[in-house]
Amino acid sequence: MGLGAPPRGRSAYDRGVTLATDTARSEIEDDPTPVGVRGVPDAVRRRLSTLDNWLNPHSWLVTLVVVVIAGILRFVRLDRPKNYVFDEVYYPTDAWDMLHHGVEWDEKTNGPAYVVHPPLGKWLIALGEMVFGNNELGWRVPAAVAGTLMVLILVRVAYRMFHSVVLAGTAGLLMALDGFHLVLSRTSLLDIFLGLFVLATFAALVLDRDAYRRRWLRALESGHNPETATRSPGGVPWWLLAAGALFGLACGVKWSALFFAPFFALLVIVWRVGARRSAGMRRPFARGIASDLGYLVLSFVLTVLFYLATWTGWFVTNTGYFRHYRADNGLSEPPVLGALLNLMHYHHEAYTFHSGLTEKHPYQSWPWQWLLLGRPVSFSWNTDGNCGAPQCAGEVLLLGTPILWWSFLPALAVLVWFGIARRDWRAFAIGTGVVAGLLPWFYYAIADGRTMFSFYVLPALPFLILAVTYALGAVMTPTEGVTSGPGRSERQMTGTIVAGVYVLAVAVCFAYFHPIFVGQLIPYEAWQHRMWLGSRWI
Repeated sequence: MGLGAPPRGRSAYDRGVTLATDTARSEIEDDPTPVGVRGVPDAVRRRLSTLDNWLNPHSWLVTLVVVVIAGILRFVRLDRPKNYVFDEVYYPTDAWDMLHHGVEWDEKTNGPAYVVHPPLGKWLIALGEMVFGNNELGWRVPAAVAGTLMVLILVRVAYRMFHSVVLAGTAGLLMALDGFHLVLSRTSLLDIFLGLFVLATFAALVLDRDAYRRRWLRALESGHNPETATRSPGGVPWWLLAAGALFGLACGVKWSALFFAPFFALLVIVWRVGARRSAGMRRPFARGIASDLGYLVLSFVLTVLFYLATWTGWFVTNTGYFRHYRADNGLSEPPVLGALLNLMHYHHEAYTFHSGLTEKHPYQSWPWQWLLLGRPVSFSWNTDGNCGAPQCAGEVLLLGTPILWWSFLPALAVLVWFGIARRDWRAFAIGTGVVAGLLPWFYYAIADGRTMFSFYVLPALPFLILAVTYALGAVMTPTEGVTSGPGRSERQMTGTIVAGVYVLAVAVCFAYFHPIFVGQLIPYEAWQHRMWLGSRWI
């Protein structure tokens, strides 16, 4: 989806990738000559097309600039504020103990600690502590790396989905300038690692979609007749398998990654069936579903294996919590199987803990408040020091950049509209990620009243930003029927100005709130002016 549009008004926004015109479709259906003999029709080639120029130097230059901006914002003065911030009292200390004991440790009892999150996020924090020491820099560097990598991946995913350097850079810049993402990138919590692996999984699935469509196109060019084919072209879907491994790592950070599993699986099925239909295969669902499900199962096996690998410290030591639960309770504990059964018991107990977590917290919030910034979380508060005023305030507030976050709901409306009107695969993919990241929390809020916080929305954040980017792309696209001439150029110019003004407004808003994203000491009155929603933000 670039600024240049194809010569069809209806397909101007999606570049004709996902929807052939009725004329092209009738040409395919009326021609009795096998596709492989007469060549691949332009309509089919267009419908199977993918991003070919991924090495475009301009796209990588924009990627580099945006990632450098994101890195500077996340790494400069990373050791401030001093001491632990919010839940840093848990995870960095667990990580430090894991470096010395292989598992989380309780210093008071000199024995294993009972924790309710998988170990991978803490192992990643431990890497920073191993290099820089058990200090603020050591336990925050991994989070800053993860946050910067998320920006990098988002830029490349956006470029692959929209085929536009401008929109790819916009998506990355919006994430780089989001206060919510910035705070979590500068704090040693687990959610930034969860967001990284969920986004990486989605990126692998997008690459698998493109690879699958390229295999079909090559097969058609080589004489493969889709009308008589009983199976899809061969080839190992390496990116789909990579997605399974990455998803296992996401689950190894937090179990809430599992919310995305059925939605990502649905994307794979829908994309593959759509590719077979675009290629001309008869009964595209029935003739390929067995292969699709087979590879999905194999991908899931890799998810399980990589998830178990994150528990290596627990497996190879004898001191982990519940490590020998069965033996300690007079039950048989055969090699390997016994350890797995003990781990299952551990998981059962941890799930029970999560299910019963309803204790009130002053900064808890509900899912319907998150996109409206109804109750941000105060990570740190400080009034000591000199700011040039009688009263000073230094706060780290987990608050999304307001102009950006208050754009999410309108952008989702645009996404739904174009997704239905134009059957755009990108709208479906982005919307699926948003639903997976938000909808399950609504269930737990209504059914269980579980204690939850706004940072639970982080895995959905890249998809919300992609929705805004999608809407900006729609603004920059000529209306239906305007395919050339002054009208087209004027619409593109107007749309580009509107989008540019919006991004500039987000940047100015981010700069205004930046002091309360990083804990900068400012006059109390200046801090109070930034509390736009009054007591909801205090």
